[in-house]
Amino acid sequence: MTTYSVPEMSCGHCKAAIEKAVSEADPKAAISVDLDHRTVSIDSALPQPAILGALNDAGYAATPTS
Repeated sequence: MTTYSVPEMSCGHCKAAIEKAVSEADPKAAISVDLDHRTVSIDSALPQPAILGALNDAGYAATPTS
């Protein structure tokens, strides 16, 4: 599982958009969103660049934190 910092994520709509983007890229991905800390933890078979691309395509710049 990798955690990503998503500074622009601030509300439920953001959470839903991120979950949708990752799920479309990998329907089996496990996604955990922490709005208070603006982080998303993702367990996926996809390589990190693909996940970052999905988040970026959804309009959210992200950086790995772990």
